[in-house]
Amino acid sequence: MDRLSPLDASFLFMEDVTTHMHVGGLMTFEPGTDVDLQGFVRLIGERLAAVPRYRQKIREVPARLGLPVWVDDPDFDLEYHVRRSALPAPGTDAQLRELVGRLQGRPLDRDRPLWEIYLVEGLEDGGFAIITKTHHAMVDGLSSIDIGSVLLDLTPDPRPSEPDGWAPAREPSSVSLAVDAVLDQLRRPQHALGTARRAVADVQTAAGAVAQTAGAVLAAVSTTKAARTHPLNAAIGRQRRYGTSAGELDDYKAVRKVHGGTVNDVVLTVVAGGLRRWLATRGEDVRPGGVVRAMVPVSVRPPGAQLGNQISALFVDLPVGEADPVARLERITAAMLAHKRSGQAVAAGALVNLVGLTPPTLHSLGARLSNSMSARVFNVIVTNVPGPQFPLYAMGARMRDMYPVVPLAKGQTVSIGITSYDGGVFYGLNADRDAMPDVDVLAASMGEALQELKETL
Repeated sequence: MDRLSPLDASFLFMEDVTTHMHVGGLMTFEPGTDVDLQGFVRLIGERLAAVPRYRQKIREVPARLGLPVWVDDPDFDLEYHVRRSALPAPGTDAQLRELVGRLQGRPLDRDRPLWEIYLVEGLEDGGFAIITKTHHAMVDGLSSIDIGSVLLDLTPDPRPSEPDGWAPAREPSSVSLAVDAVLDQLRRPQHALGTARRAVADVQTAAGAVAQTAGAVLAAVSTTKAARTHPLNAAIGRQRRYGTSAGELDDYKAVRKVHGGTVNDVVLTVVAGGLRRWLATRGEDVRPGGVVRAMVPVSVRPPGAQLGNQISALFVDLPVGEADPVARLERITAAMLAHKRSGQAVAAGALVNLVGLTPPTLHSLGARLSNSMSARVFNVIVTNVPGPQFPLYAMGARMRDMYPVVPLAKGQTVSIGITSYDGGVFYGLNADRDAMPDVDVLAASMGEALQELKETL
C-alpha cells in the first residue's frame, strides 16, 4: 500500500458532481498512417511497466482513520481504459472540440485506476486524435507531460517496450487498511514533529512572504462582491465545452526580446489581452485599472522526484483594463518579478507541509472549503507547462499539437491551460457548458491578442 500525500488526497476531497478533478489533453496527428486499435491497446499495455500507478486504484480507509491508499487493481481491464471513438462526417475541428467537452465532463470511476485514453478517428483531413483523462491525484501538470511518453516516441519507429512482469499484489482488506492506518498514527508523532520543525523553519525563513501572501488573499476576499458578479465566476454544472487557440513560440520570443520579461510573462499578457477582448464582446465595461485575478500554479517538485503533486500558487492581477498591449506586458512582468523576489512560492510550500499535519477528515473539509471559496479569491486559473521542442510520434504518425485540459473549481466558468510543443504554443480552454457558450470567442480572442503584440515589434 502507498498512502496518498495530503495534497494529492485533497484533489479527491475536492471532487463532487460538478467539480471533476481530472487533467487531460487533446493531441492530433498527421494523416497517412493506418491506425490499428488493437495494436494501440497492446502498445499501451506493454508500456504501463514504466508507470505502475496506472494499474492501481484508490482505497478509502474505514472511518477516515488515515488518508486513502493506492493498491494494485486485481481486476485491471486495459480495454476499459483505452477506448475508440469516431467523429461523424465531415469530422471538423468544432466536432472534435465538442467531443472533448463531452468526455471531460464525465467523472472517472473511483473503483478503477483513475485514467482513460480515447483514440478518435474520422478527422476531416484524414488524421486522428488522442484524448486523455488522468485524475489530478495521480499527477501535476509537469508529471502529466512526462507520462505522455507512455504513448509517444521520438521517431516514427516505436521504441522497444520494457519487460513487464507485473502481477497484482493481493488487495488489502478493510481491517488491514484500518490497522495499518492506526499503526501509522502511532508512528506519526515523531514524523509529524520533524515535519513541523521543517515547516516552521520554512515559514520563519519566508515570514515576510507569508504575510504578503496572506495579505493578497485577504485583499481578494475583500472584493467578494465584485468576484461574485464577474462573468468568469458563476455557478457551474456537470457539462463542459472546450476551446482551443494556437500560436508560434518564435512570436512570443520576439515579443520578449523587444519588450523584456519572460516568455511566460508574454503568455500571461496574451491571456490578459484575450480576456479584455472577450469581456468587450459581452458588453462588459472594461475600465482603466480593471483586473482579472488569476491563480497561477507553480510546481515546487524537485527534479527527479517521484510522482505526486508538489505545487504552490501565485495570485496575479491581469490588467484587462489596460488598452496598450506593451503596458500590459510591463505590468505583468513587474508583478511576476515581485512574486519571485518575495518568495511567495516557498511560503506556500511551507503552508502545505503544515496542512499535512491535519487529520484526514479535517483535511477533506479544508479542501472542500477552499474549493467552494475559490471564486472569492480568484477569477480564473491559468497554467503554463513547457513541453518538448521537437516532434513526437504515436504509431508512426507525427503529433501536430497538444492542448491541455485543466479542471474547473467551483464558481470558475473557464480554466486556461497552455502548453508549448515543437515550436508552437497551444491554449486549451475548459469551460462550463451553460455559463460559457462563447468559449470559442474567448479562444479566438487569444489569437487576436497575440497579433496585437506582434504589431508592436
